[in-house]
Amino acid sequence: MAQARNTMSLPDRYCVMGNPIAHSRSPRIHTLFAQLTGQALVYEAELVALDGFDAALRQLVQTGTRGMNVTVPFKLDAARLADSRSDRVLRAGAANTLVVDADGRVHADNTDGLGLVADIVRNAGVALAGQRVLLLGAGGAAAGALAPLIAQAPALLVVCNRTHAKAQELVAQHADLVEGSATQLLALKAGALEGPFDVVINATASSLQGAAIPVAGHLLRPGALAYDMMYGPAAQPFLQWAAQHGAQGRDGLGMLVEQAAEAFALWRGVRPPSQPVLAQLRSELDAH
Repeated sequence: MAQARNTMSLPDRYCVMGNPIAHSRSPRIHTLFAQLTGQALVYEAELVALDGFDAALRQLVQTGTRGMNVTVPFKLDAARLADSRSDRVLRAGAANTLVVDADGRVHADNTDGLGLVADIVRNAGVALAGQRVLLLGAGGAAAGALAPLIAQAPALLVVCNRTHAKAQELVAQHADLVEGSATQLLALKAGALEGPFDVVINATASSLQGAAIPVAGHLLRPGALAYDMMYGPAAQPFLQWAAQHGAQGRDGLGMLVEQAAEAFALWRGVRPPSQPVLAQLRSELDAH
């Protein structure tokens, strides 16, 4: 991990790359992290043309940007273009954090799954060990979450995706992580799911697209955790569905803050306190 930088020097620059990006709360989060840890840095949002990630990344590296967060739709590009990749990125094929070294080499990591697990286990107080977990989706968000979820040793972890072959491929890429363990890892079609599940995680864009929830409510154990990686208005359809079926709903705001804290630690060598930042963002979100 990088050493903490001298806060008396000129502030280092960081950014989040995406399209769209104006809604991003990452600049707010990292500004609060910097204040809480005494780190001198500037963090901005970068709107990247849909076909311009490669050029934008090169330009940012050339102008001295020390690290980037990457959001939709560029997480696959970030993994592909990096000079080196963490094991999490190699498995997921997606990166949400880029670290630029002094020679301009770019290292890709994925802190999404770490943030998800931290929010579920630490912030929500829900253990994953020995539980039956359903992960909806097999895109970049689900891919980044799978290895950290497996590391929590659930009894059953099922990946369910509209395109079943994609779920099968994702499970195959992680099969070695459950060899010799008590965790059963499966890819199942929605019609083949058998509940109840203790934790259901929505990593699809169904909420954002206003689509129907992709699984039946009876799959939720009463009091189960139903977690949507989206937050704010985008998560409301899933959370309402969860409440209608006696589940505990939680949106992805804590995941957003926790994955950012992991990225900040990679960049600065200091792990910022996430709880006060999450509380601040929650109050700001609730005020709107």
